Order: sequence, then C-alpha cells, then structure tokens
Amino acid sequence: MKKLLISMVAITIMSMISCSSEKNNSDTNFKWQIDQFADLKILRYQVPDFDSLSLDQKKLVYYLSQAALSGRDIIWDQNYKYNLAVRGTLDAIYSGYTGDRNDPNFAKFMIYVKRVWFSNGIHHHYSNEKFLPEFSKDYFAELVKNTPDDYFPKELGTKEELQTVLIPIIFNPEVARFRLNQGEGVDMVTSSAVNFYEDVTQKEVEAFYAKMVNPKDTQPVSFGLNSKLVMNDGKLLEKVWKVGGMYSSAIEKIVYWLNKALDVAENNQQKATIQYLIDYYNSGDLKMFDKYNLAWVSDLTSKVDFVNGFIENYGDPLGYKATWESIVNFKDIEATKRAEIISSNAQWFEDNSPTDTIYKKKEVKGVTAKVITVACLSGDCYPSTPIGINLPNADWIRKDYGSKSVTIENISHAYDMAALGDGFIDEFAYSQEEIELAKKYGAIASNMLTDLHECLGHGSGQLAPGVKGDELKNYGSTLEEARADLFALYYIADPKLEELGVMPSFDAAKAEYNQYIRNGLMTQLTRIEPGKNIEEAHMRDRALISQWCYEKGKPTNVIEMVVRDGKSFFKINSYAKLRTLFGQLLREVQRIKSTGDYNAGKNLVESYGVPVNQKLHQEVLARYKKLNLAPYAGFVNPLLTPIVKDGKIVDVMITYPTDFTQQMIEYDKNYSFLPIFN
Repeated sequence: MKKLLISMVAITIMSMISCSSEKNNSDTNFKWQIDQFADLKILRYQVPDFDSLSLDQKKLVYYLSQAALSGRDIIWDQNYKYNLAVRGTLDAIYSGYTGDRNDPNFAKFMIYVKRVWFSNGIHHHYSNEKFLPEFSKDYFAELVKNTPDDYFPKELGTKEELQTVLIPIIFNPEVARFRLNQGEGVDMVTSSAVNFYEDVTQKEVEAFYAKMVNPKDTQPVSFGLNSKLVMNDGKLLEKVWKVGGMYSSAIEKIVYWLNKALDVAENNQQKATIQYLIDYYNSGDLKMFDKYNLAWVSDLTSKVDFVNGFIENYGDPLGYKATWESIVNFKDIEATKRAEIISSNAQWFEDNSPTDTIYKKKEVKGVTAKVITVACLSGDCYPSTPIGINLPNADWIRKDYGSKSVTIENISHAYDMAALGDGFIDEFAYSQEEIELAKKYGAIASNMLTDLHECLGHGSGQLAPGVKGDELKNYGSTLEEARADLFALYYIADPKLEELGVMPSFDAAKAEYNQYIRNGLMTQLTRIEPGKNIEEAHMRDRALISQWCYEKGKPTNVIEMVVRDGKSFFKINSYAKLRTLFGQLLREVQRIKSTGDYNAGKNLVESYGVPVNQKLHQEVLARYKKLNLAPYAGFVNPLLTPIVKDGKIVDVMITYPTDFTQQMIEYDKNYSFLPIFN
C-alpha cells in the first residue's frame, strides 16, 4: 500500500504553508469545518487556480470527476455486502419519514446515518469495528412504519421483511463485528465482513492464489486484485469486476465518462493511458491493468491527472483484493519544484541509506514527484482521504519503470486551517519551545515528511531474488508504511535537505520528530476505544516506530516520559540519537521486506505496534475530551457545474457546498448505479 493518511490528532498549529493564504486569498472568510458528530468532523477544501485551467482542462477535470463519482457504490459493497441495503433504508427514512423530527431519538438517528455515510458502511472507517446506533430497535421500527413504502428499496420486500434482514445487521454487535479482522490466530477471511470472499476459508484462498504464482515470472500480474472469490458447486470461482461482470452497471458509467475524457485529453500519452483503463474495465484483464499503469507512470507532462480503479489492498485481510477509489487533480506548478528537487536526487538518498547494500537499488529508475491540487475524491478516498500517494503498487513496475509520488497540498492546507487555535498542541506538547517550533516549522516539515515518504520511501530498496512481495501477509501493509515513514524520518534531519534548499534548518526536523513521537506514543490513542488494541495499519506503523525507539533508547534516555501536574508528556533529549535509532529500525524493516521474513515482521508489529498502555490511554482520552475535538476528519467535495451554451460546454464553474447531508443525498440520487445486492 502506497498511501499516506494524516492523523488529525497529530496536526499542529502551522504557519509556513506552501499552499498559502496568498494563494487562497479567501482563507480568512472561508468556513473550513462545517459539521461535527460522534468522533468525526467534516471539512471543506479549496481548489486554488482552477480558474486558470484552460477550457479543455476544466472539461477533463469535470469528466474525470463524473467517472470518479460514478464508482462510489462499489466501495460500499466491497466493505460489506449489506451496506447498500442499509444505506438505501436509512436514506429512505431521512427523505420520507413523516413522524416527529424534533424527537431526540431522531437526532440520534441522524448521527448514525452520518456515521454510515462517512464510513461507506456500518464499520468504522479506521478501527474496522462495527459501530452501533444510540437509538433502539423499537424506534427503528417506528421510523420504518412512518415512512411511505415507495421510499424503500424494492429488493428488501415488505417492511416486515426489511426489518427481519436489517435489524440484526444494524443492532447485533456480533453480526459482522469486524469489517477487517487481522487478529492473531483467527481465520481472517471468515471473521472479516468485507465482501471479497464468500463461502471460503483463509486456507482455501491462500491455496487458490498460491497455485497461480510463477516464481520465474519477472512481471507477475496482481492475481485476485479485481475479483470476488466464491465457492460455486464445490469449485472456487472468481467473479471479476468489469463491464459484463460484477459491478458492471457502475463500471459502465465510469467507462462512459472516461470516453468523454478521451476527447479532451491533453496529449497522446494521456489519451493512451485513459484508453488502457477503458480496455481494462471492459476486459477485466490484469495484464491490461499493468499496461495502464505503465502508461500512467510514463505520463510526466500532463497537468491534469487522476487515479481511478481497484488500487489498494489494505481492505483485504490477505492483501489480494483491491478497494475501488478515485482522485482527480492537477499539478501545483510552484509547490512541485520542491518535490522535483527531492526526486531528482533519489539515487543519492538510496546510496546513503542505512539499509544493507544488498537490498539497495543500484539504479533508481523513474522516480517522479509532484504536488497536486485535488478537485474530486471518491470511493475509498472519500470522505476520508490520504495526503499523499505513491503508485503503481506492483514491485516489478516500480523497480523497472519507476513510480509517481504526489503530495496533496490543498488537502493538507485544509487540515492545517481547520486546526488553527484548537488547543490541541497546547495540551499535549511538552514545552513552549515545542509549540513555537511547531508554529514556525510544522507545515513545511509535515509536507517534507510526506514528500520523502511518498517520493522516496516507498520507492526505495529492492526485494531479494525469489521474493514475490506478499510473504508478509497481514503484516505487509503496516511494515510497508513503517519502511516509508522510517526512510522519511531518517532523511528529514539530513543536512542534504538544507543543501538542496528544501528545508530551512535542523529545527524543522526537530518539529517533525516532536510531533511524530508525541503522536505515535500518545495522541493517536484518542482514536482508540478504552481497552482496545491498535488495529489500523497506519496507526500500528506509527506506534511500532515510536514505541521501538522509546524502548531501545531507554539506556541513554533518548526519549523521556515526564509527568507534570498529573499529566504525561514525552520529551526528546537527543534528536541525533533518535535519528540513529530511526536508521537502525529502517535497516531491519528493509531486511524483513526484502527477504519476506514473516516471523520477524510479525514479532515487530505484535510487540510494538499493537499493544496499548491502558493507563496512559485513559489519561489521554480524559485530556482530549475536554478539548471537544473530533479525532477523525473527512471532506465534502466541491461542486463542478458545466456551463452549457448552444449544446456545448463553454466553462465549468466550481462552488463549495456547506452541507454534508445534502451532498450525500444528492450523490445517492445521482450516482447510485448498483443494485443493493451484488
């Protein structure tokens, strides 16, 4: 997985923002946060310089955005096979309920609805555990009773049949308890609610795909990436996601808009990329997917770009299946100069890495980087979205042809602006010096860490001969993110960055080290329920790194836990020694990745990335509660509206919605293309 997610609880007050207020001159009056409920907040993001695009570029962004929104149903069904039925029912009640909407129970109903919308289903988007409503089954029955029949999905039958199906799914905590269960010793397939497998076990899945692997193949396809594996009459069968296959009605709409985009492609390379994607969707052929990736990674001149398809395998407990996602964007020319400087020096960073020489690339190929402005998010990137992406994921493509890395600056900027003055850093930073460093260098250091993580971290190193890349199984995602984080953490404090002119001073690295350790050891715990361990891959990655460095640094007191006025803080006593520890751990994690050492990887993650200090956890939750903040954030998309004259698009207007509920209802009305059962 090559996607960097931001931890909202790690955001500090930032003033040095590349996507600055000079660029977004409406920052002062722009309302960044528009809603908050449960543990979630809804933000808006701006799309600076959209009006500077040519007409064809605006049309391209619009068509690609329509393709993105057309696939949104897919992620809902992938997350759980009853999610679309739940959404259809909840939306019906919201739209048609004739009872008392001022009843306090209706407010609880709306919180549940918004949580389902936010998570693309009934499981928490980050913890993967099912969340339950705060209203009763009886009240749900009353909601159904007082909503006219014709609002409900016809596939669910009568109201009585609807309740028979949905009440256990919504209210019983033991039904589909985990969207993704990677717990030790469980059958990760049968205990996960994701809709990638049916009537099969983990052993059957692993044996099925193991037979497909040819160890001599230097360009292996990503078997299983775009299909559901089912048992049919005693035989395993893949239901491929393509036109004419599973999810066809949504994919047909995606293809329709991609064909529109072909007509306004910026150049022949981009046109070829879009055509390969269309061919892939029509055929379901994974070799065609590789052709698309090769064309996409080779397109270095187009200003408008996009990601669209079955991309990341974080959602599958075994790492075979990919969730559907899309991002539409265009290049931020000025901010990209920073990323280009880093990527052009990729070989130096590879050569000077603390990793073992045999696991380094002798020749780094095709590392390209840019800073982008997002115009539309969809699928697994909406409402919660990454702040950086590095693709393609296939190791052989990355090794032989390179990769594209992007930092999503307008999303980072929105996070930064929404966090101004929220009191978070004042509560959890050890000293005023830390706060001042964060104010002065926080934003530029955060962007630099993202650049290093995406541009170089994921693209660094190489597998040993005979290693396929999937040997780490359920620990692979966590260890891959840890590898990229460690690469970035090691180099963010390197004098080379000052020499290249992309970092102002070592103090900026100090600001990032403070934030990372504070978050990994303490503040990200605000996202976890009392008594629970860490489940999400990115959180495990940050905990693994921080806890390992804390433990290994104890003999020389590299990181010190200080209790002051009954509050715990973490203080870094030696930034130089901490950087050395980052390098040592990077060396080991790269060895684990390169050799496919499953047992060593498992030991690292289970020992340092999973356990939670319960006493510290209770303290952190109590301190955080007083701030009245939400630890998770997502976004509403801008609205792109074509201006048509004499049957032709003469402009595309962009506006910024302020109502999450309205956007979700409009999306359900305009972009619901799949039946509720697939």
